[in-house]
Amino acid sequence: MAAVSANVAHIMDSVDRQIINGLQGGFPVSEYPFADAAKKLGLEESVLIKRVEKMLGDGTLSRFGPLYNIEKAGGSYSLCAMAVPDAEIEHTAEIINQYPEIAHNYERDHYYNLWFVVATESPEQITSLLADIEEKTGFPIMNLPKQEEFYVGLHFDV
Repeated sequence: MAAVSANVAHIMDSVDRQIINGLQGGFPVSEYPFADAAKKLGLEESVLIKRVEKMLGDGTLSRFGPLYNIEKAGGSYSLCAMAVPDAEIEHTAEIINQYPEIAHNYERDHYYNLWFVVATESPEQITSLLADIEEKTGFPIMNLPKQEEFYVGLHFDV
């Protein structure tokens, strides 16, 4: 997702809202997860898949997928921040988004105005990835690795 929100052309209807609200609490782990999720929502599997693809394609959803505790798999993640001139925000976000290790980024009204989350297969990869991003963008990165984990159950009714 770009740091500056794109205009979302898609207007959510009641089915889109039902899908988003219904899937926030979990997704089936089964041989046919979309079929099982669709059944729970009272939809056809193909309808659910097409709707999710459309919402991802038009920016209504920025991501659709599982959340892993990457550290239990040997990986690492960190919250990062950059101070980027307003005129360079969009370009810098585009560079950051080229890396598959970047989960998402967002703009904040603060000196550190571009924030992103990076997840790598090993802790050592974070250092080299951030150095590469700094080299390509020309802006230093403040790396804020997790010190303590908290679980916050969050659900947005749309």
